[in-house]
Order: sequence, then C-alpha cells, then structure tokens
Amino acid sequence: MQFKIYFPLLFIALFFSVNSQSQNSKRQQLESRRTQIQKDIIYINALLSNTKKKESNLLSDVKDLKHKIKAREELISVISSESKELNNEIYVNQLEINKNKRDLEALKKDYADMIFKSYQSKSQNSRIMFLLSSENFFQAYKRFQYMKQYTSFRKKQGEEILIKTTKLQALTDTLKIKKDQKTALLNEKKKEQTVIEKEKKEQENLLSQVKKKEGDYKKQIQKFQKEEERIDAQIDKLIRDAIAASNRKAGETTSSTTTTAGTSSKATFTLTAEAKELASKFTSNKGSLPWPVEKGFVSTYYGKQPHPIVSSATIQSNGVRITTEAGSKARAVFEGTVLAIQVMSGNQKAVLIQHGNYITVYKNLENVYVHTGDKVSTKQEIGNIFTDRITGKTILGFILSKNTDTENPATWIYKM
Repeated sequence: MQFKIYFPLLFIALFFSVNSQSQNSKRQQLESRRTQIQKDIIYINALLSNTKKKESNLLSDVKDLKHKIKAREELISVISSESKELNNEIYVNQLEINKNKRDLEALKKDYADMIFKSYQSKSQNSRIMFLLSSENFFQAYKRFQYMKQYTSFRKKQGEEILIKTTKLQALTDTLKIKKDQKTALLNEKKKEQTVIEKEKKEQENLLSQVKKKEGDYKKQIQKFQKEEERIDAQIDKLIRDAIAASNRKAGETTSSTTTTAGTSSKATFTLTAEAKELASKFTSNKGSLPWPVEKGFVSTYYGKQPHPIVSSATIQSNGVRITTEAGSKARAVFEGTVLAIQVMSGNQKAVLIQHGNYITVYKNLENVYVHTGDKVSTKQEIGNIFTDRITGKTILGFILSKNTDTENPATWIYKM
C-alpha cells in the first residue's frame, strides 16, 4: 500500500529533477551562444567601422549595416530563448520551494507532536516503570529497544528538519539569482532592441539614397559579377587543364561529358592510391574543416541569390566571401599540394590546392608564400589577403570543388 502511495510522488520528483537538469543544460548552451554572438558583434562592429565612408561605397555601407542588424537579431532571438528557459527554471524552482515548504511544515508538526508526547512522559521514573511493568524479559527488552529507536528517530527528525531548512534556503537563494538573471537578460534585450531600431532607421535612410541611383548601382553589380565570372572561368580552366595533365600522366583519357554547346562540362581526376586516401581523409572531415582565415565572417554566401541591397540584381557566387581584418593571412583548410597560382586583375592572386579530387581556392591574395607543387599542411599560411584601398575591406574569396563541380563551403567548414 505504501509503495502505491509513494511511487507517484517519487516519479514526480524524478521528473522535475531530470527536467531541471535538461533545462539547465539547454540554457547553458544558449548562454554560451549569446556570449559568442556578443563577441561576434564587437568584432563585426570593429571590422566594419574601419571602412571609409564615401558615396562610391554606399552599397557597402548598407551591406555592413545589414550584417550588424542580422547579428543583433540573432542575439535578441537567443536572449528570448534563454529568457524562456530561465522562466521554466524559475517555475520548476518555485514548485520545488513550495514542496519543500510543505515537507518542512509537516516535519516540524510531527516533531512538535513528538516533543510534546515526550514531555508528557519525560519522567525517568515513568520510563523505568514502563520497563519494570513488562510481563517478561523479552517484552522488557523490546520496550528498551523501542525507547532507543524513539530517541534515535527524534534525533533524526531534528537533523532532517535542519537539512530541509538549509535546502529551502539554498533554493530560495537560487530563485533570487535566477530572477536577477532574468531581469539582466530583459534589460540586455531592451538595450539591443534600441540599438537595432537605430540601425534600421540608418539603413532605411541609406536605402532611400540607393533607390535614387538604383540603375547605376545595378550596372556596377553586373560589372562586378562579370569580372567574378571571368576569374571563375580562368580557375575552372586551370582545374580542367590540371585534370587533363594528371590523367595523361596516369595513361587515362579525361572523363567528360559534353553540353549542347559542345564544350566539356565535367572532368574528373584519375586518382592514385595515395590521392584516393587523401580524398577519403578530406571527405571524412566534412563539416569540421577549419576556416581559411583565423577570424572573420561570411559576407557573401554560396549560390545564386538576389543582391542583398539592389533586389532587382542577381548575383552568382561559386564560393563564399569572408570579410576579415587588414593584415590577415589565408590558410589551407586541409593538407594537400599547390595545384596552381593564378594572377588576376589588379595583380591579386588566387592559390589552388589539390586534396585528391577536391580543390580549394583562395582568391584575392596580395602576395603568396607558396609555389606550385608545394606540399601544404592544415592551417598553413599561404598568403596575405588584399585590403581594398578605397573601401578599406579585406575580403577572401574561398571556393571548394570536387573535380570541376563547386560545392557549398558552409557544409564543409566548421560552423560556417
């Protein structure tokens, strides 16, 4: 019968305990994410505030603001989630406090009743008489054991009251801390919302200026896009030539298909056993490859997309563009061999590194530290990233491809 009574209570206590641990773990993750975003915002603000404010850089200014607003919106979202988890913790904590208060009141009542009864029969004579009035030695022994157990139980009850009182005080203190944390989070959220409103007004003002010259900006974007396509075509040709040369050396013909225009659209490396092993290692690290820069954030993502500011313009990105700080170095994301070094317009350079049948490309380098044929290791610095003298931006173009097919670097690089 007792088992039937206590089992539901035990289950409820266990549920709240597990639920509380789960909530704490989730909130710790959110707290860690919030701290990281706060650091990111400081870094992005420091990075983007160094750019020169000129009319010719208006699109860049709007894009910078968009990155800042996006980071703050994510921070506000995380703060809201963390605040919600904290609310759940406060609720569970309050339930625990209420339960402990009830338990403590019941213990104190039982203890008071016990002390009162003990007081009524506290006379030493009454205890001796209680023993002497036994019918036989066995009954006397049982009564003596009962008296010992009663004294022990009373002591245990007193100790339990002390433990419950201490636990209740600790829970009350924890509740106060959680409520203070919630207040701090709400204040932080309010502060971020104020900043983001200011930034959005600034963005609206800049967008209205962009709108007046949208046709001119669209032409600038198209010109930039054509230049990017020209550079990507050069890189694609370098890879195809390297594949053809590698396959001739291996005594194989280039594996390819033909488009309706009659141009080769696919080409694949014929891999040696060593190259196959390297490609396998590269593949096994998908999602955990290091960033090609020590610090930075993605300012242009992979694939076909509307321009972030001039929505009537479309851009095609075969890789990602990573904004970093002046003086930053590009570094290899994995071990491999320098396949080629391409000189682009403005004397900027691109380094192609082969990892079996995978190629990583590092564009917009001012100077390089490696040569064609060099073996490189993971995170090895391969060149200094160019800083634009007009915009003040330091941007690395990064492409990842399997043979001649580009892939989204975000699926390969750790937390991109």
